[in-house]
Amino acid sequence: MQRIGVIISDEPRINDEIRVPQVRLIGPKGEQVGVIATTVALNLAKEANLDLVEVAPNAKPPVAKLIDYGKFKYNEKIKAREARRNQSTAEIKEIRFRLKIDDHDFEVKKGHVTRFLNGGDKVKVTIMLRGREISRPIGGVELLQRLADDVEEFGTVESKPKQEGRNIIMTLAPKGKKVHTQSEQRRRGAESRAERQARQAARLAAKQEAQAQAVADAKASISPQTSDMKKQTSKEGSNAEDEN
Repeated sequence: MQRIGVIISDEPRINDEIRVPQVRLIGPKGEQVGVIATTVALNLAKEANLDLVEVAPNAKPPVAKLIDYGKFKYNEKIKAREARRNQSTAEIKEIRFRLKIDDHDFEVKKGHVTRFLNGGDKVKVTIMLRGREISRPIGGVELLQRLADDVEEFGTVESKPKQEGRNIIMTLAPKGKKVHTQSEQRRRGAESRAERQARQAARLAAKQEAQAQAVADAKASISPQTSDMKKQTSKEGSNAEDEN
């Protein structure tokens, strides 16, 4: 969105973008931490290797939550993609006939109509009239009715034959739930994509776990060194007192 030449982002403010002095903090598991200084909340986020995300900017004070924002955005993208795939994928296909069509061509075109209906798509069937045929459209209506009868196992007449200029048009729809289902090829494609997404999510989780373990190992290695330095400093101080 744009207003007065300024781009307004729909994305929430995160980390240092949050400029208010205080926030009502929610923990990574949904626990209520309470109202604390934003600087303290930022430090908690850094210690937990998470992001501070403003989830309710208009609240008093604004509500912020500790989450892994990168992982959150990735999951949102996957959910949106799946929602789009689960929507009806029906399309309107078109088949055109001539009034004086031979039986072989009729059977071929009927096969196309059957295939489209089985795939979950609607079919717009058009009879194209020429010359004197325009004044005697009854033959076109009969041809469309013949087609509808032949494919009634797979589809129903959604829009009855009607003349529009030089054409007679009828619309067929898949029977029952077929309008809202995918063809076998689409279903297999969806399953394949779901498997790829699962593998990607597993790799991402493993990478994050490895990074977290690396941070923990680094902290563990620093702690003994710090303890040894404190002991050494204490020992040197004690020796100095003994010499005095």
